[in-house]
Amino acid sequence: MLSERLAEFWTERHLCVLSTVRADGTVHATPVGATLDVDAGVVRVICSGTSYKARAIRRLGEAAVAVTQVDGRRWSTLEGRAVVSDDPERVRDAERRYAKRYKEPRVNPQRVVIEITITKVLGNG
Repeated sequence: MLSERLAEFWTERHLCVLSTVRADGTVHATPVGATLDVDAGVVRVICSGTSYKARAIRRLGEAAVAVTQVDGRRWSTLEGRAVVSDDPERVRDAERRYAKRYKEPRVNPQRVVIEITITKVLGNG
């Protein structure tokens, strides 16, 4: 689904923007750190379970989302279906991936992972 060039782009250290849809149909966009698991076709975002993005996705059970990153003229958007998990193993796996791409995440006992199964890939990364 992803070209080798886009997959490499998603390993570079860039902040991303996660876009979700509010109950009233408007878009909620927020900066996040995101990691891509090419083999599984999954993007992971760690956050607090009390964050708006986590609560909005949980409310629906599964939600359509998009994650975008930009670096100058290079960009990529990964669209997909998101779920929220507080399973300790899944959260730890997401934290390890985050630490590899960005830095060790701060301690957060309310941390969850948003797991996005990719359905569409866009970009020129």
